[in-house]
Amino acid sequence: MTEPWNADPSTLAPEAAPVLTQTEIDQRVLDLYDEYCHGRIDRREFLQRAGALTIGGASALAMAQALLPRYALAQTISFTDQRIKARYVTYPSPGGTSGTMRGYLVQPNAPGPFPAVLVIHENRGLNPYIEDVARRVATEGFLALAPDGLSPVGGYPGNDDDGRTLQAGLDQGKLRTDMVNGAGFLKAHALSTSKLGVTGFCWGGSTTNFLAVTLGADLKAGVPFYGAAAETARVPAIKAPLLIQYAENDERVNALWPAYEAALKASGVQYEMHMYPGTQHGFHNNSTPRYHEASAKLAWERTIAFFKKHLA
Repeated sequence: MTEPWNADPSTLAPEAAPVLTQTEIDQRVLDLYDEYCHGRIDRREFLQRAGALTIGGASALAMAQALLPRYALAQTISFTDQRIKARYVTYPSPGGTSGTMRGYLVQPNAPGPFPAVLVIHENRGLNPYIEDVARRVATEGFLALAPDGLSPVGGYPGNDDDGRTLQAGLDQGKLRTDMVNGAGFLKAHALSTSKLGVTGFCWGGSTTNFLAVTLGADLKAGVPFYGAAAETARVPAIKAPLLIQYAENDERVNALWPAYEAALKASGVQYEMHMYPGTQHGFHNNSTPRYHEASAKLAWERTIAFFKKHLA
């Protein structure tokens, strides 16, 4: 049973929400969730505004509740999966938030070395979904590192609301430096072949594009998921092939694509772009109903094939 619709919306837990699919949720609620995920409104306002919508004669609050993440149900690769070995590591990060970073390092259960993939989180720190993605990468034969940009301020706090607030409060230049240093640490790791790829989601997708221009020839492949484009003036610095993954219903991010594509073409950058019909921003994240299973599966198959081609 869900919480009553007259309850204080700030107290409603994801576990209390109904289980709905993307197609069962009104686009207006999905749009409000996008505003919430990107920090433009807080959780209370998201739930209140959704609750004020009337859909089929009823409040849309249940739809809003259903969109809140369920990380326990979204795990695809167990911590104890015998195909992998996972541990947390710390490493220097000069010029970053505190000079030290922590990340989740996952390797195949084999001697190595392995081609390496940096996995960059969204705008809320290293949550369980991103850790699961790192484990997925490792099961495909790669050494994966998922840095926690929040580690200098205590790490991912256990919920996305506080994580989003913490990440927004960081110096964004230093935070990106922490990601650059994560790439350097992974590339030089004893278990790495030094062939480096990067993927990321939302903020992590934007940061993947940033790393493509920053790392130049040190990056061998980049796969940004629904991330803001790199600065067009810096696109000539990109030397790695890119696999760019977009959601169809993602107006703010997609509006940047025409100028980005023109710059990629002008600079002779090798790229391919896929836009997945009927999807929302965040369609790969299987902890919420924005997840679109068929598109997420296809995008992931393309991602792994791309890394195997360019990092082998």
